[in-house]
Amino acid sequence: MNFNRKDKIEIAENAISWIVVFAMFVYGGAKVIQFDGASEIDKTVSEMTGMELMWAFYGYSKSYAMTLGLFEIVGGTLILIKRSRIIGCLFTATILVNVILQDIFFKVHVGALKAAIFYLLLILCILWFNKDKVIQSIEDLLIFSISEEPKYKFIIKLVIAFICFVFLRIIEYYLTMKW
Repeated sequence: MNFNRKDKIEIAENAISWIVVFAMFVYGGAKVIQFDGASEIDKTVSEMTGMELMWAFYGYSKSYAMTLGLFEIVGGTLILIKRSRIIGCLFTATILVNVILQDIFFKVHVGALKAAIFYLLLILCILWFNKDKVIQSIEDLLIFSISEEPKYKFIIKLVIAFICFVFLRIIEYYLTMKW
């Protein structure tokens, strides 16, 4: 059997994707029990290490930790499906950047930091394998087509948008004020 360059890239991309997907499923699924009892530390905040403080924060709300786990599982699922792989990589990369920053700033075990960096690097490899699609998507987002509409219509739409903006800010003010 003879594999061409495209076949080899597809094999590598799938293998790398499966590593990231497996990790996201494991870490996401573990959120159900990972922080159990973490909020019951018998120390004051000033006595806690960064990791204990972070663990207590996540342990305080089981539903919050489970939501984060669900996001990791969703990201993994999106990467697993070829058609949604790029959006899954972008979604999961944002989660991993957050994990990396927390691991650094809260001084979480260096092994966890290395794992998160490894998975992020693998995601960057997947995006590199799909660089033509990524570049095309960015170009599609950034290309601004000049409309042939009359200038007065453009100005009227801006004025209406500004009025809506003011109206929404008033609603926001009343929704967020203390009663």
